[in-house]
Formats: sequence, C-alpha cells, structure tokens
Amino acid sequence: MPARDVEARFHALDAFLIEHQGLWRPRPFVHPHLPWETEHPQLAAWLRQRTLGEAQDSHNQPHDLPAPAPFPQLARHALQLSAVDKLPTHALAPARARLNVDVPGRKWQQIEAFGAALHFADTPRHWLDWCAGKGHLGRRLLHTGQTLTCLEHDPALVTAGQALSDHHRLPATHRLQDVMADVAIGPEHTPVALHACGDLHVRLLQVASAAGCRQLALSPCCYNRINADRYQPLSSAARASALRLSVDDLSLPLTETVTAGKRVRQQLDRSMAWRLGFDPLQRQLRGVDDYLATPSLPASWLDKPYADYCKELARLKGLSTGEQPWETLEAHGWRRLAEVRNLELLRGLFRRPLEVWLVLDRALFLREQGYAVEVGTFCEPSLTPRNLMLLAERD
Repeated sequence: MPARDVEARFHALDAFLIEHQGLWRPRPFVHPHLPWETEHPQLAAWLRQRTLGEAQDSHNQPHDLPAPAPFPQLARHALQLSAVDKLPTHALAPARARLNVDVPGRKWQQIEAFGAALHFADTPRHWLDWCAGKGHLGRRLLHTGQTLTCLEHDPALVTAGQALSDHHRLPATHRLQDVMADVAIGPEHTPVALHACGDLHVRLLQVASAAGCRQLALSPCCYNRINADRYQPLSSAARASALRLSVDDLSLPLTETVTAGKRVRQQLDRSMAWRLGFDPLQRQLRGVDDYLATPSLPASWLDKPYADYCKELARLKGLSTGEQPWETLEAHGWRRLAEVRNLELLRGLFRRPLEVWLVLDRALFLREQGYAVEVGTFCEPSLTPRNLMLLAERD
C-alpha cells in the first residue's frame, strides 16, 4: 500500500468498523441470541439452519456465501477496504547447507517468504532478530559482511540458538533479553520480527524508533496479547478514533485458521461443543442468564464421559450438578456449535478489516516518527493468515 494511501484507508476502515460494530462485536459463543438478529431475521435464520460441515467449508471464504442481505453488501465492502497488495519480492541467495534443520517446514517457508519481501535502500549491516527464539530468521537473512544479534527471553532457546549459530560459524550473538525491559540497541541495527505477539511487537516499534534505527521490518501477530484491559492506540489518528477495542475484540483477526491439522480441529470442535452443552446447565444452576467463563482445560478432559466432564467443570466453578440429562445436553452443545460456527461467518467478514486497521495504526505511528512506511503481504494466506508486513525506512 503506497504511503499516501495509508491514512485515507485507515479512516475508511475506521468508519466501516464503527458503523457495523453491532455485527462484529457480539460473540455467538457467548450469546445464545445476538442483538443484530432482530434487525436481520432472514440472515439469522439462513445462517442458523446450516450444518457444521457447511460452516467449516465457508470458514476461510465467508465472502463467497450466497447469504441474504446485508451479507453480500458487507462482504464486498470488507474486501474492498482490506485489499492489500503483495510486496515486491527478490530471489534470496541459497541457504547454507542444513540451515533449516530443526525448523518446521511451514515455518521455514514463512521465513523464506519474509526474507524475499525485504527490500531497503541501503543494505543492512547488523540484523537484530527481535523475540528470536533460536534465531532461525536472523540466520537466514545473514550474508557476508553482516552481523546478527538475536534477542530472546528464554534461556534454553538462547543457548540452543547460539549453539546453532556457532555450528554454522556465523557472526551471531544470542542475548538473553526481556524486550519489555530496557533494551540496548542503536542506529546501526536493522530490527526484524516475524510474528512477534501483541505488546512485544509494539515495544519493537517504540524502541527502534527511539533508538534511531534507520530500517525495520515486522509481521505482527496476536494483537490480543497485551497487558492492558483495552487496546492502546499508537498513532494520533487511532487515538482520535471513537473505536475502543477490548481484548476480546483484538482476538477477532486470529479466529481465521488454515494451518491446524484434522486431529486438532476435531479436538477444538469437541471442546467447544461440550462447553456449549454445559452453558445452559450453568445458567440454570446459578440462576443467572449469562455466560460463565471457564478455565482452559487439558485435552485429556475430552477423554472423559460427558457427564464427568460437566461435573468436574461445575466443581471448578463451585457448582453442584446433581444428575442431569447428559445426552440431551451434549446433543444441544453440538447443535449450538453448528449455529455458532455459521453465525460467526458474519463476524468473519470483519476479521481482515480490523487487522488492517491495527496494522495501519502501526504504520501511521512509524510515519509520525519520521519513517517512510510500506504495507503489504509477504505470502499467501494459505501459508499463514498473519501475512501482513510493515517495511519502514528513514532517510
């Protein structure tokens, strides 16, 4: 996205998200009946009669659904506002032998795509791999005449990463570093981060701009992993917006999944269906018609009989179930799951607009710090839905 278009696109997205927040804020998992269903009864009825399999088939392409109004109109507008061009790419020099050992195949493909999309006016001399893990990204970018510093807070990953860099005889230093604390970096560094989460990548933008780094590249992830209760806007445009985002709101872009295996998806379905079956029971037991948040549970809980699952979950929340029609409750949970997944397709239209809004807030912040900023995608969404990338450079 050209720099001149960033602010105009941000304001258009801002208006779109504010106007339709009644459609994307309420979560079908939490609310048996959504406020917007009264206004759009045909759309609600059409979505509710669909099967779980139909919902899963439409999950990654909700815009294609032949649903009643206003679904098609919203889909077209959402696609238009969230369209982002692919960044220009260049061929990377071949990787050193066995450099991708210990890197899962999909992750290595993401690293290759990220590296191919990197382009700066001046060749970096000192890469800084932010939240580096074992430093796979930094090592792949490192070429003759360059050095590498990797920052990571996990001592085991720092040790393993340094061993890998030493094995390949690379000029790389792996530092144990909590990036949320004081970080010693300078203008000579070119920070890069592939899928740094929430506060961690925001911290990179703040530290790098304050340190005078001339270049940086970032692919954000997990916008909801923040310590605050609500989103803290970065740019003046976002601070002036009437849009106020909760942590739940920030999780919306992350609801798109393309990488989970069949077994993981089946586990997630069962976990959600069982919780949805428990929901009317807890409302009855408490005498409170509200959703009750429950803790994350080990996958082994899904191996229990459904009655035992509900009894133990109730016990965690200080409730006593007595004997209940467990088969009926479980069947209700699976019916609700089909409804929830189909109703979520409307929210799915707003996943990308909200994510682009968040990324443009970061781009506008960098522009306010004196950077020329380019926003684009570095790979296809089938490789990772988190495929947006910021390239920033100062003269």
